[in-house]
Amino acid sequence: MRAHEFPEAVAEAMRDELPKVAERAVDAIIVAVPGYADAFQGPMGRKISGAVELTLRGFLQLAAAGGTADAGTPGGPVVEAAYALGRGEARSGRSMDALLAAYRIGARVAWRDMSATAVAAGLGPESTARFAELVFAYIDRLSAASVAGHSDELASSGRARERQLERLAQGLLQGSPHAELVGAAQRAEWTPPRTLTVVVLPAARTQGALVSLDPRTLRSTEELPGVEGAAELTVLLVPDADGPARPALLRSLEGREAAVGPARPWSEAHTSYARVLRALRLGMTPGDRAPLDTDCRLAELVVRADADALADLRARVLAPLTELADTAREKLTETLRSWLLHHGRRDQVAADLFVHPQTVRYRMTQLRELYGNRLEDPAAVLELTIALGVPDRTADAAGG
Repeated sequence: MRAHEFPEAVAEAMRDELPKVAERAVDAIIVAVPGYADAFQGPMGRKISGAVELTLRGFLQLAAAGGTADAGTPGGPVVEAAYALGRGEARSGRSMDALLAAYRIGARVAWRDMSATAVAAGLGPESTARFAELVFAYIDRLSAASVAGHSDELASSGRARERQLERLAQGLLQGSPHAELVGAAQRAEWTPPRTLTVVVLPAARTQGALVSLDPRTLRSTEELPGVEGAAELTVLLVPDADGPARPALLRSLEGREAAVGPARPWSEAHTSYARVLRALRLGMTPGDRAPLDTDCRLAELVVRADADALADLRARVLAPLTELADTAREKLTETLRSWLLHHGRRDQVAADLFVHPQTVRYRMTQLRELYGNRLEDPAAVLELTIALGVPDRTADAAGG
C-alpha cells in the first residue's frame, strides 16, 4: 500500500477510533474465549486492552508509512511481545488454541471497525481490499511469533523438569534426608507414591520397559559403583509396584535382563537400590527370560553378605574332607549338601543327585565316619547348612 493510497485524513480518523476498537476486540474475545474472561478483568484487563491498542496503533503506523515499510511485517518490539505472550501461555499450562482464537477474533473485530472508519473517511475500494490483506498478514505474523514462543517455552520447561526429575532420582538413590526429597519432588512437580521399587536394566532396553510402567517412573543414568558394565545400565524407580502389583512388574520386565529390588517407602528407595547393587556385585544375574528378583534370593544375599566370613566357615566345616582325593571330596560335599537341604530323606537325595539310594547310604556312612556325632548336633548342622546351602561361586568360577 503506497502512501497516496492511505491519506493522512484516513489514518487520523482511524487513530481516533483505536481505543474503542481495542475495547470492542477485548469484549469479543471474552465472549468467544471463556478461558480469558478472568485474565481480562480489573487492572490486568486494562493492561491487555492497552496492549491491544498499541498493537493496532503499530500496525496503523506501518500501513500509513506506505512505501517505506511493509505493513504485513510487525516491528521488532511487537513481535517480541507476541513471542513473550506465547511463552506465558505455556507457563500457564494452556495450549495455543485459546490464544490463536483470540488473535482471529481480535483481527475480525479490528478489521470490521477500522475498515468502516477508513471507508467513512474516504478510503477507496482497492485500498480497502489491500488494507484487509495487510491486517490479516500482520495477525498471521503475530500468531507465528506466539506459536514459536509457546514451543520454545515447552521445550525449555521440559528440559528443566527432566533435570529436576533426574536430581530427584539421584537424591532418592543416595538416601537424602526426607525434607530434601519432599522439596525436590515439589520442584519437579512429581507426586510421591506409597512405594518405589528399584529396577536396573541395560540402557538399550529402557524405553521398551517404560511403555508398560507407571508414568511417574523416575530414571537415573548415574554409573552404578562397583558393578561390571555399569556405564551401559540405567536405574529406574518404579512407583507402587509392591504386593499384588509386583508379579505384573516382573512380567513386564521379562527378556529385558533386569534386576529388581524390593519395594520400599518412597523416601527409602535407597535401600532397594542397595539390595540390587549387592546382588549385582555378588555376580547374580537375570535368567534368559525372567528378571533377577532379589526377593527370591534373600537367603543367598544373607549368606553371602560377608564373603570372608563365609569362606572361613566353609573351610572350617569342610575340614574333615580335606584329606580326601578331589573326586571323592567333591562327591561327598555334594551329597552332604543335598542331605542337609532334603532333611536326610534318602530317596529325595538320590533323585537330586541322580544316583541310587544305596549310593547315598554308602556316602552318608563315610560322612558319619568323618564327622562323627557332629551330624546330630543342631549347631553343627546349622553351620553346615549355611556353609553349603549356597554353592561356592568362587570355587565354581575357578573351576573347583
